[in-house]
Amino acid sequence: MPGALKNRKLRGWIIQAVVLLICVGLTVSFVLIARRNLLSQGIATGFGFLERTTGWPINFSLTGVTANSTYGQMLVAGLLNTLLVGGLALTSATVVGVVVGLMRTSRNLILNVIGTVYVEIFRNVPLILQAFFWYAVLTHLPLPRQALSLGGAVFLSNRGLMLPSLGIDRLHLLLFLVAAAAILVLARRLRRRETPAARRVWPLAALAIAGLLVVALLSGGSGHSLVELPHLQGLRFVGGMTLKPEFAALWIAMTVFGGAYIGEIVRGGFLSVDKGQIEAARALGLDGFFINRFVRIPLAVRAMLPALANQYVWLMKATTLGIVIGYPDYFMVVSISINQSGQTIELLALLMGGFLLINYAIGGAMNRLNNHLAIKGKG
Repeated sequence: MPGALKNRKLRGWIIQAVVLLICVGLTVSFVLIARRNLLSQGIATGFGFLERTTGWPINFSLTGVTANSTYGQMLVAGLLNTLLVGGLALTSATVVGVVVGLMRTSRNLILNVIGTVYVEIFRNVPLILQAFFWYAVLTHLPLPRQALSLGGAVFLSNRGLMLPSLGIDRLHLLLFLVAAAAILVLARRLRRRETPAARRVWPLAALAIAGLLVVALLSGGSGHSLVELPHLQGLRFVGGMTLKPEFAALWIAMTVFGGAYIGEIVRGGFLSVDKGQIEAARALGLDGFFINRFVRIPLAVRAMLPALANQYVWLMKATTLGIVIGYPDYFMVVSISINQSGQTIELLALLMGGFLLINYAIGGAMNRLNNHLAIKGKG
């Protein structure tokens, strides 16, 4: 045995195993002690409460939950709300950040100043204050009867932004999105094959997605029209799709705040590209477009990805600020559920598990992209 301990690799495995056993033991002890204390106070434990009805509604949901929905259904609705605003905010913040980053690196003085002013303002104002500001702006818009109209199809009032929507139920829309994503993934893999047929993959994929959309509209439509337009009925708008002020305020705040940070990441990525490589590309006769396409952008993106991954995870966690303006995200639904049911430990475990799952998925996707783009042979 003493001779075996001289093996450095074996020693490392033993130390890791001991640390793991200690962590597992402490976790099991914590759970058992907490369960015993809760039972001694007459507090029920377990996840059986998820099947009970809540008795309270939320003002925005993708799944159409009501006051008669169960705690489990409410938690799923809150998680989907978090994924919706987080996904849209990450996308829009990336677009804003790329534009701002390009402005900050531009030789045009006006564009550079505009980008700098944007970053210095929105990066230095706390996100929670920006959420309050945009919520105040949106709730002080005209009443529905005096709503701002765009072509009679889009309306903006203090009740939110009313948009046209497809005349299709949510189940068929979800099935269509899943099928379309599967087609795009399959088309991307087939496109990598060096065959004449591979060149026709994208047109065929677009045709297949269009066909799926027609089938979804015919099978899941309301039967009245393929597109539902919002229209005023009494003191409110009906039909179409409504973006609530709470949702819009959080989305805008996360977009402008995250865009300022991503803009600096983009600027740093472009500045990290060695000027010698740009000069070498020019010496080969490449013009500005091809230098950006084949030299500057690929190298800058590789430098940006680690910082972008951290920023995306941070922005997704920032969705919890929706509670301050009444947006029913996952954190808000869990908070209300704790007050109503008293199942604190179970609900906090579900809250942490949900965010761990989301952020690990984001981190894993970004790490995979980073490994895919990494220059081979480099550490």
